[in-house]
Amino acid sequence: MTTSDPDFQLNRPGALIAALPAVLGFVPEKSFVLVTSDRGELGCIMRVDLSTDLRDAVGHLAEVAAAARPDGAIGIVVDADGAGCRLCNDDYQHLRRALSDALDEYAIELTDFHVVDTVGPGGRWHSADGSWGTVDDPAASPLAMAAVLDGRRLYARREELLDVIDVTDEDASAALAEVIRGHADEDTDTDAVRDIRGAMAAAARVTAGETLPDDEVARLARALLDPEIRDVLYALAVGDQAADAESLWAALSRRLPPPWRVEALVLLAFSAYARGDGPLAGVSLEAALRCDGTHRMAGMLDSALQSGMRPEQIRDLAATGYRLARRLGLELPRPRDFGRRAG
Repeated sequence: MTTSDPDFQLNRPGALIAALPAVLGFVPEKSFVLVTSDRGELGCIMRVDLSTDLRDAVGHLAEVAAAARPDGAIGIVVDADGAGCRLCNDDYQHLRRALSDALDEYAIELTDFHVVDTVGPGGRWHSADGSWGTVDDPAASPLAMAAVLDGRRLYARREELLDVIDVTDEDASAALAEVIRGHADEDTDTDAVRDIRGAMAAAARVTAGETLPDDEVARLARALLDPEIRDVLYALAVGDQAADAESLWAALSRRLPPPWRVEALVLLAFSAYARGDGPLAGVSLEAALRCDGTHRMAGMLDSALQSGMRPEQIRDLAATGYRLARRLGLELPRPRDFGRRAG
């Protein structure tokens, strides 16, 4: 994500830290965040949990950051237990040096390094140069306002974001696997037109608050394994009923067992990415790759997201789905006009 908003300045730590929830989608806690910059504009933002092996991870973060060829980077530690140390903590100093060395290998300058206790109004930050101050109100950040105008939900914690995709009932999900296998034994034929229309109808019903019966979920799960059907369904992410489709993929992600769950997760990730919701796309892809580390679409989208590829470039992939739909004689929802996104 980049921004040219004149009210947002990377050299103002209080404003930069306040913008993190809008970009990450949630308020970070116990986190290390790497922010890249290119010609003064905000670039990629990556977050990992604070851990004892964090210094070993900075090399990977630097490698991922380098894919977008930024000219600078800023490190931010979010730690309620350590921010009052004014960076005297040896662990923070070692981390800063390790990060600087890793970035140097890619000709990226570490322009600043901050430690903050909490990302909220009045949170206190300290910088490597000895300066300190308070965090601006995240709700008043220009990037937060842009996110709200774009229809993105901001979560108080990362756990709330994960609730969108996490399986809600493990036993019910396991039982659903038997239902899906039973449908496969009874009906070995697929009908692309029927199943695509069924998915669109199911999406509208989920949006209306209905809970789909197991038999219907089983039919949808089987349909998602068909490459032709799946390619058409990706196109729903750019249509004027994209929100309905996204609701269905999220609902299926919470109910389906592997291996069928991975397809719902990747469809959800594509939909979220297409509308500019990087945080939801990121957690969906992370879960998908845990299910199947070799999934081609999940791997491609994950690489694109980590390298900072913009949503409009990803939306171009939906054209394949529209072409396939026309070949099948199907009329998909009209492509929506995304216009110029904030940021």
